[in-house]
Amino acid sequence: MDKKITLSCVSSLGNLIVISAPSGTGKTTVCDFIINRNKDIVSSISYTTRMPRQNEKNGRDYFFISKSEFQKMKHQKEFIEYTKIYGNYYGTSKKKLKNILKTNKNVILKIDGKGGVNIKKQYSHTCTIFMITPNLKILKERLIIRNEDNKRKIKTRLNNAKKEFEYIKQYEYLVVNKELINTVYIIQTIIKSLEYKNKSDQNIFDFWTDGFIRGVK
Repeated sequence: MDKKITLSCVSSLGNLIVISAPSGTGKTTVCDFIINRNKDIVSSISYTTRMPRQNEKNGRDYFFISKSEFQKMKHQKEFIEYTKIYGNYYGTSKKKLKNILKTNKNVILKIDGKGGVNIKKQYSHTCTIFMITPNLKILKERLIIRNEDNKRKIKTRLNNAKKEFEYIKQYEYLVVNKELINTVYIIQTIIKSLEYKNKSDQNIFDFWTDGFIRGVK
């Protein structure tokens, strides 16, 4: 079957899609690939206190702020979820998430497993996808290849990956990232399928049942 990366998601808009994965799995690469090729899919940008990596831009990849600014936002309850990873804070703004959902686009939120579970509790219709590599050996190889961490930090990331796996059972979909194009196709197919997901919307229910009944008469 021909896997077309430009799979249209036009008829399945307004969904919140959480994508979580251990560091080094390829989450950012996959999400960027999807977002750059689908005008109706956007990313929810998180706040973080860590320093920008090479090629990262403020307002595009993250909102980079100081720890004092983050703490201020936290105390003012501006985050719908937040966490601390490797000494740095990450959080999702309630206001920004609500505003972006109003645009009637599919919204991808890249956060850790714990954050994803918390989002699902508050937005019950959230689609949750957990990405993993085929095995830990491959994850370690990818962390080494990206050349961002020393051996000690890579070991820490691998240990944290094992902790992240504890959240897999609470996610709806598990995607093994063996190869970029195939993974992109699978996730876009999941997003497309949300068109048929029952969101218990009374207006939609009334519209279709009324039309069905009138069609029988």
